[in-house]
Amino acid sequence: MAKKKKKMPGLNTSSTADISFMLLIFFLVTTSMDTDMGLARHLPQPPDPDQEDAQVDIKARNILYIRLNYQGQLSIKDETTQDAGWSEFSELRQRVKDFVRNEQNYSKWPEKHVKIIDLLGRCYVTDKHVISVQTDRGTPYDAYFQVQNELVAAYTELRNEISKEKFGREYQYLEDEQKDAIRQYYPQNISEAEPKKYGGAE
Repeated sequence: MAKKKKKMPGLNTSSTADISFMLLIFFLVTTSMDTDMGLARHLPQPPDPDQEDAQVDIKARNILYIRLNYQGQLSIKDETTQDAGWSEFSELRQRVKDFVRNEQNYSKWPEKHVKIIDLLGRCYVTDKHVISVQTDRGTPYDAYFQVQNELVAAYTELRNEISKEKFGREYQYLEDEQKDAIRQYYPQNISEAEPKKYGGAE
């Protein structure tokens, strides 16, 4: 007579769904998500109530004006520009770099002055420069972000240049104190005015 085969005991899976649901809830509650959005910009400090009436005197030579109209057309103007006209977006990065760097200490570009910076010592800097960005209320987002990307790229390249010269490596690989020194040498001075009607139809 043949022996009956023994049945293997089965696993009780009746509570598997409940356990899976509880694990899902646990991970949703405990997991943090990266929610960074928008552009990396440091907002200015609130004005000192005792100095609200004080006017900031910025020399014309220190300002580079960037304008975007409602059609997304770009205008770049400084003290050397008689008629700004329209510029290509591909020109913006180099124009900003040349303006901020002002290697020849040109009289109509940002003035250079001596500044003592930790780790760098005595430096001639143009840290009083201002990049003034003005858009139209109808400016396309794509044009606005192209300008922002070029501005960030310009400062990144400037900082990498001085980082390699002073510390032998790019800015992103520097220690915190070294990065602070480079930021003092090339501060990111970008001023964004309230959008307005600029060269557009009503």
